[in-house]
Amino acid sequence: MPSMSSEQLEHFEYFGFVTAEGVIDPEAVIDPVVEEYAGVLDSLANELYKQGKISSRYEDLEFGERMTQVYEESEEIHQTYFDFSLPQRGVTEDTPFWAGPAVFNAMTSPGLLDAVESFIGPEIYSNPVQHIRIKVPESRSPRDHLGRVKFGVTPWHQDVGVITPDADESLILTVWFPLMDADEENGCLQVIPGSHRDSELFLHCPGGKKVLGNVHIPESEFEVGNAVPVPVKKGDALFMTKYTIHSSLPNNSDRVRFSMDLRYNPIGQSTGRTSFPGFVARSRSNPESELHDPVVWNEMWTETRSRLATSEDEWFNRWDGTDPLCA
Repeated sequence: MPSMSSEQLEHFEYFGFVTAEGVIDPEAVIDPVVEEYAGVLDSLANELYKQGKISSRYEDLEFGERMTQVYEESEEIHQTYFDFSLPQRGVTEDTPFWAGPAVFNAMTSPGLLDAVESFIGPEIYSNPVQHIRIKVPESRSPRDHLGRVKFGVTPWHQDVGVITPDADESLILTVWFPLMDADEENGCLQVIPGSHRDSELFLHCPGGKKVLGNVHIPESEFEVGNAVPVPVKKGDALFMTKYTIHSSLPNNSDRVRFSMDLRYNPIGQSTGRTSFPGFVARSRSNPESELHDPVVWNEMWTETRSRLATSEDEWFNRWDGTDPLCA
């Protein structure tokens, strides 16, 4: 049943975000995800070692240090290898992704869905705009030709700004939770409280020379000084509206920042990425429609990869960068 208190829901409505403790079972749900990804990392290390890109498989290192060492020595970020989504462009039959049973179990865990139900109701669709985020310490992270950290700080944005306009009327909830404690030192998220209130879609500029990576909101468009960091412990979760402006802090620690970034919307509403596969996570009115088989979920992504590999790249981004503020 819905698990958020009236005080939490009021906080969410007023500020555009709220955290909740004990949403996901750390031992029964999160630890298996970390263990599953340890196996994925093992496969990646073996592959890179065979290719001569790293000098050792680093089997004796714990997960975070092993990940950091593999990234540092290979001088590359291997995000797609771990992600349970696909890139927006350049998908091939060999594009790696990971859609494993422990990840599926986390996305559909009862405690999490109970919380989601509090925000969007009992007919819950798992939106395919979803990612795993593994950010190694910036002091050891691979860098681009300009010396910028690859896959470092996530720039300021709204989640509505990275979906297609067909979902502008959809009630999309963002759920972010760490697989290991996330704090200001290792790069937790920060939000602009109240930035959602007018349901205003801010201008987003494509990444480029000024900002590495994804689309971003120019800092001249809002009060950056109002930013509030949101530390979240393992087992807890952060919920945001699709209009809430947020970013991440840099990982200035010696630990990885390891998190899941999920979306949910009511069944029947557009996801904003219709080429990717979502599924019914919970339906009180039609329980038979729920997906409970992680193998089927994996097959859905595999079939999507095959389809995208043989078709022209689709346009997922509504921003062309021609606005003077993006210059």
